[in-house]
Amino acid sequence: MSRPFLIVEAGQPVASLRRHRGFPHWIRVAAGLHAGDAVAVNVEAGEPLPPHDRLADGAYAGVIVTGSAAMVTDRADWSETSAAWLREAAQAGQPLLAICYGHQLLAHALGGEVGDHPGGREMGTVDITLLHPAAGDDPLFAALPGTFAAQATHMQTVLRAPQGAQVLARSDHDACQAFRWGECAWGVQFHPEFSATHMRGYIDARRVVLQREGRCPRTLVHDVRATPHARRLLRRFVHHARGLAR
Repeated sequence: MSRPFLIVEAGQPVASLRRHRGFPHWIRVAAGLHAGDAVAVNVEAGEPLPPHDRLADGAYAGVIVTGSAAMVTDRADWSETSAAWLREAAQAGQPLLAICYGHQLLAHALGGEVGDHPGGREMGTVDITLLHPAAGDDPLFAALPGTFAAQATHMQTVLRAPQGAQVLARSDHDACQAFRWGECAWGVQFHPEFSATHMRGYIDARRVVLQREGRCPRTLVHDVRATPHARRLLRRFVHHARGLAR
């Protein structure tokens, strides 16, 4: 049997989308993993992460960190504990893919800077541009087109990537949409697990605050489109991590 993936559950979807289950399910489906191929640990609820000797023994093929409505800068106990765990896992060479809040938490864990984006919220389907040559030989990004669509929703961002990290992608709004640290730890600000339905649901859930910010929710919903290349990233990570675990 293939080794399972550990999904670090850092938050829950907006209430209106919880009928579609939680982030671990969305990630597992988008990544093409069967139910027995993933184990979720809800760190936001206080569930403990496995000791690092289990990672060293090869208990998991890789680790995927979900998004969250929490803010890294709040320094919640569960978040800081998870950051310390991620730092040790990354330094040990464990394959990691961290999404949105997870991306920011990984950057914070490795010495980068996270804070409110000076331009405010990024939301909807956005164009991601790869930064060559950094992305040109990256195991996850090399096969993707130079520009591709992805779903995004965030207020905070990686203001400064960790020392030694390679920034791999940007959008018009955000200069650090993806980075790699070391050989096998990645953070992505966008949501590769989101479908167009998920993205429209998030925009609808935030419609009042978007209107207060001078944005038109109807236009954002109209502009939502499928993001197959972004979703491929999860499958590429699974394939790559499984290859390393052999």
